[in-house]
Amino acid sequence: MSALQGIKVIEIAGIGPGPIASMMLADLGAEVILIERKTDNPNAAGLFNSNKTEFFKRGKQSIALDLKQPEAIQLVLSLVEQADMFIEGFRPGVIERLGLGPEVCLARNKKMIYGRMTGWGQHGPLAQAAGHDINYASISGVLAYSGFANDKPFPPATIIGDVGGGSLHLVMGMLAAYIHVLSTGEGQVIDAAICDGNVYMQTLLTSLYANGLVGEQRGGDFLTGASPWANTYQCADDKYITVQALEPNFYKEFITLAGFADDLNFSMQYDKSLWPLAITKLTKYFKSQPQVHWNNIFEGTDACYAPVMSLKEAVEHPHNVARHNFVVENDLIQPAPNTEIE
Repeated sequence: MSALQGIKVIEIAGIGPGPIASMMLADLGAEVILIERKTDNPNAAGLFNSNKTEFFKRGKQSIALDLKQPEAIQLVLSLVEQADMFIEGFRPGVIERLGLGPEVCLARNKKMIYGRMTGWGQHGPLAQAAGHDINYASISGVLAYSGFANDKPFPPATIIGDVGGGSLHLVMGMLAAYIHVLSTGEGQVIDAAICDGNVYMQTLLTSLYANGLVGEQRGGDFLTGASPWANTYQCADDKYITVQALEPNFYKEFITLAGFADDLNFSMQYDKSLWPLAITKLTKYFKSQPQVHWNNIFEGTDACYAPVMSLKEAVEHPHNVARHNFVVENDLIQPAPNTEIE
């Protein structure tokens, strides 16, 4: 995909959402130059022991510099003069101390978009504190609705905070700023914080909350496993399936295919007094056969059904295959950008 062909991005190497954001820009056709840390420390890779598994470096050029050296800073500034975008993910104040803060860079290139990626933002009581995905999800209100009643809350790994609240919001802000540059010639500083992004992604949830459909306690509503028609169920082979037949017509499709259309416990979809026994019946029902059996009955219908798949299984699922959602090279699985243009 070449939507951003000709756009030059300078990225100061970091972890998590910043590198994913620049990868997304590269996937869209931007030229990304990654400034990596020059070091003799063999353990500097941290979580990743090989460049082969650092999929977020996809489509980037890379140079290693010691940013504590003045000549390295001058080299980066010379690149800044020719760049359209800049991404950094240090704690507040660190990049300024290196001499690459937004004021310095925008003085060199007033049209450049300066993207900042942090967990808590550039200011606020927690700005200087360390944190990770689950922390940002917890303070933003997201985590309280993750998981079932009487169980500890836990979010999908890295998806809600790092990528959803972080990478996607940074990319959205920078692309919006680029449109502004095209019309005004003025660059901008984009302060993207994972915590803020998590809050913003709760718009639908807060609407449900305002309407009384979501309460204070996890487990009391359809979003957190209290209803039979929005839940996960274990199969005979210990795999799981999911169903979320929210609308009445989809609910009717689900209970009809499941054989419960004439069961009084399923007669009133939103009657919470019927939910516990209906869940018990569906739990027994889905436990009676392996996952593939239920796939043959429900998948592809309007019952709002899907099997819970491991990463390896997801690669082989026909829908993901048709959409070219993954690539496998040297037995390593990585998500792939869908480059089809219709």
